[in-house]
Amino acid sequence: MSATDSVPTSVKFGTAGVGGILGWICVHPFNTAAVRMNLASAQPGYQPQNFFKFVAQTGAEKGYKSLYDGLSAGCLRQVFYATSRFGLFETFRDKIAEHREIGVPERLVAGLSSGACAAAISCPCEVTLVRMSNDSSLPAGERRNYTSPLNAAARIAKDEGVAAFWSGCAPFVQRAMLVGICQVGTLDQAKSVYDGYGIKRGTYGNVFCASMTSGFIYACVTMPFESAKNRMAFQVPDAKGVLPYRTTPQTMAAVASSSGVLSLWNGFLPYYLRCGGHTVSMFIFVEFLRAQYLAAEP
Repeated sequence: MSATDSVPTSVKFGTAGVGGILGWICVHPFNTAAVRMNLASAQPGYQPQNFFKFVAQTGAEKGYKSLYDGLSAGCLRQVFYATSRFGLFETFRDKIAEHREIGVPERLVAGLSSGACAAAISCPCEVTLVRMSNDSSLPAGERRNYTSPLNAAARIAKDEGVAAFWSGCAPFVQRAMLVGICQVGTLDQAKSVYDGYGIKRGTYGNVFCASMTSGFIYACVTMPFESAKNRMAFQVPDAKGVLPYRTTPQTMAAVASSSGVLSLWNGFLPYYLRCGGHTVSMFIFVEFLRAQYLAAEP
């Protein structure tokens, strides 16, 4: 363990949340582009576009500032998601370490458990984020025109009921469990691996290399669940009041059947830039904040 791993539990949770928010500010445009590209593939007459052309078209039609739509909801999500996911991971890992040596299986179990708990806690923020991020891409007559996360949350609760906040909860929890394994679990393991190669744990070089490794694995594995979550969170009932997407496997099967299996990875480049970028920036911020806390201690 590095010195920064020994900070108090409250500091672990606090730095995880602040680091998550600062990291999200850096990558939010990539998340908006990934969500829009992914949902655009569900529209009739969709023509595949590469990431750079899509961003240029978005900038020309809606302004590049629109890529920051939903930023406040994204930051609010990090308050719950990043704080609980990384904070709980370290708590679970340290509890396990009291009884046995920590290895790959133990890190994966801690990552899976913390991811599931964090997703269940933050699902309402995730639904609000998806709605706000993609609202401006809808035809004018279909837009909800949310003005803030609180406005979006109040209208979702009023118009659709509180249960709507957990629309897409199943794929979100499943994705978060994979994220816990692929991002947090593999990050912790990668730190140890790179430490063995001479890139010392607790240094920014170690954090960067481990983050890039875990971010790539994270993006590849979780993209289909992200696609299913986006479709389920943004769907509207048909004329008969029936929702087209009901479960994660059914959603994935429906998308693969109608658009091809690879469509589950539509928007992969901005998604990877979001995943890898957020992993790198978040954990560098966390490392920096914890180092500052230790330096400030008497």
